[in-house]
Amino acid sequence: MIHVLREFLGYLAKRLHARALAPVLAAVLISFVASASAMAEEPIPDGPAPGPWGPVGDKRKNTTTVERAKSKGSGVKLVALLTGDGQQIEQGVIWRVFQSNGQPGKSKLLLQSREASPFVKLPPGDYMVNASFGRANLTRKIAVKADGPPFEAFVLNAGGFRLSAMVGGKVAPPGAVSYSIYSDDRDEAEGTSAIISGAKPNLIIRLNSGIYRLVSLYGDANAKIETDVTVEAGKLTETTVTHTGGKVTFKLVTRTGGEAMPDTRWTIQTDDGETVKESVGALPTHILAPGEYVVTASSGGHIFQNNFEIKDGDNISVEVLMAANKDASSRVSSGATNIAPTGGVPMDFRSP
Repeated sequence: MIHVLREFLGYLAKRLHARALAPVLAAVLISFVASASAMAEEPIPDGPAPGPWGPVGDKRKNTTTVERAKSKGSGVKLVALLTGDGQQIEQGVIWRVFQSNGQPGKSKLLLQSREASPFVKLPPGDYMVNASFGRANLTRKIAVKADGPPFEAFVLNAGGFRLSAMVGGKVAPPGAVSYSIYSDDRDEAEGTSAIISGAKPNLIIRLNSGIYRLVSLYGDANAKIETDVTVEAGKLTETTVTHTGGKVTFKLVTRTGGEAMPDTRWTIQTDDGETVKESVGALPTHILAPGEYVVTASSGGHIFQNNFEIKDGDNISVEVLMAANKDASSRVSSGATNIAPTGGVPMDFRSP
């Protein structure tokens, strides 16, 4: 093949009278021949060349190929709505996902999230999901499928409730008033269940829409107000309660103005015998609703009892005088009870 090409080039040079080009053409010929020889020694492989990810064959057999459509994994996005019109809750939601096993109260908690709208990766199956927003919550069953809906919406129908408390025409002092909220649903014992207890005024409480029983307590005894309140979805319900009552401090003494006896047990009852409060101490202080009461002091195996009255706004001190006779423990004491309104004139009540 090379010999034939040389003769052809020589003939071409003669015909063109350009012998000076022979060396150049010879160099081109040699380069062409070298390339042809190299190509003949390295055969072209079958099929496309290996890509940049590495060699083909057994060295790649452990590589897992993930389909683009399934790269996010099976699961569902959870969305909480305040009302049925689609007002989405952006913060403050707590999600809990339970494995549904068909046995109430025995579901296993799988995960918890505080994201407003989390995407939870779950294998296909049935689950119980709880969405809580403050005291408002909703629990329902969802089914996760490979081709299921992209999200699950939970409509909480939640609203807000705020209580303001007044005492003596002024805003109640901090810590003086607390309140509890009870559901309107009746249990087997015909009672209502407490949704929240010991709440403080002026805080917003999130609740499901509905009717609730409100019990507001001034102090720690019987100065309380009960009323029904209605919470509407997507709205803030505000209620103001005005409390009445008076403060009373009890003191068991051997003589008027004497030192209080320690470790005294006290029982406060209404005039019809209903127990209002029990406590132990030398100087217990309680806030009572206006009315007439009977106080019983027990110390050293002896019992002393007397009556007193309290009015709205009173701040009084009650001294219960111990009986001097030895058999005082066997009957009600006839000792004096000194009730002194703060800044007022002392009043003297004696047992009948």
